Amino acid sequence: MKAFRVTGNFQMGRNRQNFSKEIISKDKKEATEFILSDLGSKHKVKRYQIKIADVTELKPDEVQDSIVLHKLGGN
Repeated sequence: MKAFRVTGNFQMGRNRQNFSKEIISKDKKEATEFILSDLGSKHKVKRYQIKIADVTELKPDEVQDSIVLHKLGGN
């Protein structure tokens, strides 16, 4: 498994809300699918309202989220 940082924005009322989330995934496609599913369920937005700007693979020393770092086996 690899760590990814997904950034983008989604429609929240009349405004767009920026997001940046670190997750564990096999590849970029699975990371994108997870983000679409997660934001849709938490914020009740449709997939077409979510714009993903970037999906970046992270090295273990670049991970900032402690849960993701723990799942990678880091300190």
